[in-house]
Parts: sequence; structure tokens; C-alpha cells
Amino acid sequence: MSLSLSRYLPVGSTVPFIRWRFIALGVSALFIVASMFEFVTLGINFGIDFRGGIQTEVVASEETSIEDLRTLANSLELGEARVQEASSVGLDEGTNSFLISLPLQEGEGLEGEQAQNDAREVLNNALTESFPNIELRGTTVIGGAVSGELIMAGFLAIGIALLLMLVYIWFRFEWQYSVGAIIALTHDVIATIGMFSLTQITFDLATVAAILTIVGYSMNDTVVVYDRIRENLRKYKKKPLDEVLNLSINDTLSRTILTSVTTLVALLSLYLIGGEALKGFSFAMIWGVLIGTFSSIFVAAPILLFTKVNRSREDDVEVIDF
Repeated sequence: MSLSLSRYLPVGSTVPFIRWRFIALGVSALFIVASMFEFVTLGINFGIDFRGGIQTEVVASEETSIEDLRTLANSLELGEARVQEASSVGLDEGTNSFLISLPLQEGEGLEGEQAQNDAREVLNNALTESFPNIELRGTTVIGGAVSGELIMAGFLAIGIALLLMLVYIWFRFEWQYSVGAIIALTHDVIATIGMFSLTQITFDLATVAAILTIVGYSMNDTVVVYDRIRENLRKYKKKPLDEVLNLSINDTLSRTILTSVTTLVALLSLYLIGGEALKGFSFAMIWGVLIGTFSSIFVAAPILLFTKVNRSREDDVEVIDF
């Protein structure tokens, strides 16, 4: 018996995606509004990369709980401490790994640097005195100037990526396509940031890398659909545009399902067994694959109905078959 997944994928499907465009666009608008509201009201749980501070990784016995470590760290009067479990891969049986984060200490320049180092020493000494068998794996100290620069660099990287994608699609297709693509990508980025605001999962540099990866993944999906749209516009010159769009989405549906499912299998593995260090990255990617697939079908393609893609130029277009 063949277990090939491709046997069970839809071939020649006629799902009326375009007919549902107004419902889908309404859902997308709701995503955007809700994401902006969450961002303004809840904010983002920035990691130490962006807010600065001190982070120490420790390995302790199973008897040592998160509450024990949090109580100790808070008793040092260095600000509210955050303690979370880290990856336990490679550790001895009966031990757990934890990340202890302290906020940025007051002070500027050399004074601020000295304050961070003093706080680190106080934390490390308290840990070794209170838990004799604890192992200190390492401590990271990030100052306020560095964290502020990282925030600007992170959002600048996302903005530049969106701009370059806009230019690429403009040259690769036409401006009508680029408008649809950039709206879909912006939709994906805003929805992802909104999801991080809602869940309060730590937003760090790995999350920025995940968002940039999402932009590339979503763009790849969109380009595949756009290529098929352009091919079908050349093939069916008299067919109404909405029917051509729907046909093109259905033509690429099996490819979209295969790509999304195989990617999600790998990402779910990362999320479930990759540990705390990879949780933000893998969560962002899982959400990004889902929202990117949605936007390629229900946002990028239907936008062409509103931008009035130029069908008269399709006779001169080279067709790429997938």
C-alpha cells in the first residue's frame, strides 16, 4: 500500500477561494486591527537583547524549582527577576537548566557598566551560596545603548526586507503584483508582532530572524501563485479575471499544502523539544507559515482584482511552470 501523501492531495480542485475574498479580507483586517490594539495596550515582552540587563544560565538539581530561584533573585533588590526553564538537552539525569534575567541597572557610561558587573557578581555569589550544587553556565550583560541600537536595527532590517521585496516583484511582474505582495507581507509581519503581544512570548533577536524568514517564505508562496496567474492569463484571455485567479490558486493548492505541512512538521519538532532558547523562533515560524499561506491565497491574489492587473501585456511574458 502506497503511503505517498501526494495521492491524497486535491487535483483539479475547484474551491471558490475568490468568492470568499470579502470574508477573508475582513478576517485580515480584524487581524491587523487586533494586532495594533494588542501592541499598544499590551506591548511586547522584549528579551534581554532589546531591553538590556543581565542573564545567567544555571544548571540545578530537580529539587531546585523556578520559585526557589525567583525568590532568591528578587530578594537581592536588583529589580524584578524573570526565571524560565531552558533546554535540558545534554544535561545529566536529575538536573534542569534555568535562565535568570535581571533588568538593566541604573547608571550611564562607565558607571552603568560597573553597576551591571556588580549586579552580576551579587547574583552569582547568592546562587552559589544558597544552592551549593548549582552550576553557573555563563552570564550575559547587555547595556542600554546596545539594546536600543538592536531594536532600531531589528525593525530597520524588517523594513528593508519589505522594500526590497516590493522592488523585486515590481521588476519580476508588474506594479499591480507588487502592491498585492507587499500588502500580504505587511499583513504577515503585523499579525506576527500582534501574536507576540497577545502571548507575551519573549521577543528577541531570534524572533527578528524568524520574521525575516517568514517574509521570504510568504513571498515564495506568493510568487508561485503569481506565476500561475500570469500563465493562466496568457492561456485564458477571455475568461473573467476572478475565474483565472481562482483557477490559479487551485492549480497550486497541492504544492502549497505539501510545502506548508512539511515545514510545520520540522517547526513543531523545534517547538516541542528544542528548549526555551528556540521556543520564540519556532513559535514565530509556525505562526508565520500559517498566516503566510493564508495571505498568499486570500490577500495577495484577490488584491489583483482591485489593482486591475494589465492583461494586455501577458502575451509577451515568459511562462514558468511549477
